[in-house]
Amino acid sequence: MMGTKSLVAFVLFALLVFEGYFTEKVLSATVTYDHRALVIDGKRRILQSGSIHYPRSTPEVWPEIIKKSKEGGLDVIETYVFWNYHEPVKGQYYFEGRFDLVRFVKTVQEAGLLVHLRIGPYACAEWNYGGFPIWLHFIPGIQFRTTNAPFKIEMKQFLAKIVEMMKKEHLFASQGGPIILAQVENEYGNIEGSYGVGGELYVKWAAETAVSLNTSVPWVMCVQDDAPDPIINTCNGFYCDRFTPNSPSKPKMWTENYSGWFLGFGNPIPFRPVEDLAFAVARFFETGGTFQNYYMYFGGTNFGRTAGGPLVATSYDYDAPIDEYGFLRQPKWGHLRDLHKAIKQCEEHMISSNPTQVQLGKNLEAHVYYKSSNECAAFLANYGSSLDANVTFNGNIYFLPAWSVSILPDCKNVIFNTAKVVSQRTLGDSSFSATTSVNDFILEPSSWSWYKERVGIWSNNSFMNSGLLEQITTTKDTSDYLWYTISINVKENNIPGQEKELFLHIESLGHAALVFVNKRLVGFGYGNHEDASFILDEKITLNHGNNTIDLLSMMIGVQNYGPWFDVAGAGIFYVALRDLKNDTNDLSFEEWIYQVGLEGEDLDLDNINLANSSLWTTGAAPPVNQSLIWYKGRVLWH
Repeated sequence: MMGTKSLVAFVLFALLVFEGYFTEKVLSATVTYDHRALVIDGKRRILQSGSIHYPRSTPEVWPEIIKKSKEGGLDVIETYVFWNYHEPVKGQYYFEGRFDLVRFVKTVQEAGLLVHLRIGPYACAEWNYGGFPIWLHFIPGIQFRTTNAPFKIEMKQFLAKIVEMMKKEHLFASQGGPIILAQVENEYGNIEGSYGVGGELYVKWAAETAVSLNTSVPWVMCVQDDAPDPIINTCNGFYCDRFTPNSPSKPKMWTENYSGWFLGFGNPIPFRPVEDLAFAVARFFETGGTFQNYYMYFGGTNFGRTAGGPLVATSYDYDAPIDEYGFLRQPKWGHLRDLHKAIKQCEEHMISSNPTQVQLGKNLEAHVYYKSSNECAAFLANYGSSLDANVTFNGNIYFLPAWSVSILPDCKNVIFNTAKVVSQRTLGDSSFSATTSVNDFILEPSSWSWYKERVGIWSNNSFMNSGLLEQITTTKDTSDYLWYTISINVKENNIPGQEKELFLHIESLGHAALVFVNKRLVGFGYGNHEDASFILDEKITLNHGNNTIDLLSMMIGVQNYGPWFDVAGAGIFYVALRDLKNDTNDLSFEEWIYQVGLEGEDLDLDNINLANSSLWTTGAAPPVNQSLIWYKGRVLWH
């Protein structure tokens, strides 16, 4: 017979067991979809999502950014996964610091939000090499993003690595985690035609591979009209209200709604008015959309050498609702928050039916969602860009500004219009400014020190080659810099003509170059994000006897987008001397000496441990308007 204590223990044990089982069943979720929406635990959902890329911020800041995203009305956080930093060397993985993917996903979960994990592994994202590790380029016989065996082996292995990591940490929805969606590939439909039949076969293979990993959540392919079932094809763009999925059984989803745009060096700072952004969102949901994602909701910063190419800036602010520094961007954040609240009030109607369209006039229409025969929600749209209008709907007259949508959760009362911004417009963010201000930082004038970089060859690691080498293949992306050096001895008939004054002609695939003759700077050339290549012509003077020409070719990010982007080159490919009579001496196939990287990089000058090193010159005023100077300053924070 069981004693009293034993019986109590058994009852407690039984309660613990059943309590654990009950908790697990409550937290876990089944995610499917139908023609109308994503279905979570049997219920259709209307979801607002926002992109936050974990490496473009720091773990210490993640909770605050995610908290502000939730307060802004988001349900889901979306992020890419960045292969090149997670596997910097083949077979060696890194998931620490800013690249702690598990910690990021768990931080989102702790905030009560869901996750869309865009594994890819091609990301684009204005990220270096589109997220591919550079070692991938050097695998014999490889071709990226096509039906190529070496590539498919590596891609499948990385996909499986990430999926298994998420499963091990119980992060998929069916395990009680926040991940409700996964993505394979990225915007491949834009360039698929360049790969012919190989592209079509690759899409089918990628879809089959993703499904075989058994994530228990739906997979999506964005911008992929031929995405095979059960993969959901989704829309990317500034407007997606006219998008239709490739199957009547799939929901209408928008994975990239551009809150602004990325910044390229030399380009104007991008800006998208919140009135236009809100109009695009409201129109999408008005016409049957059920999931939309802001790209970006918080853009952040391209730390280190993570920015893609060519010439993508360090700032990835994106004119997002939360700016690069984590402050709320008003009125964008507040206006969108109010929009999300208004759409949420219509959710029960929107998940109950397809929208019924009602024409109200030229460029004027309504879409009505019915929860029952006498319960409805409506969106009234004026999609003309110039004329305001009064419309009659349900026996009432409504004023619609040009390019606007009004939301009526009861088909009677307007609770939101996309063109009427009433949220605060003041700059700043009390959650940060209460403890920190610009006056807390002081840059001491006397704190500056500097180091002058040597021009040309600086170590015995240099090497010689006949002809000009392509830069990425030469540096293997270990540095943005490559020195090209040639010696010229000026004798009679050794150069075209007998003048000492010549023209140096340089052609480069990009992205920028400094030109030195006899260690003196004589020229600077650069491309732009749209076309990184450039041509440089400089009038130079050579001395009789030995002369040196040193060309410092500089990369600003490895190409990250386009068909066959992985074989796009960089660096100098043609150099010639021309005299005043246009007689030309082609130096491209002469003996050149190469030096990968800068001396300051080799000395590790950016290492905080070398802040007080004797390598730095201090005391006098630092040099200005000079090339190849490393500067170091000290900032006091009090």
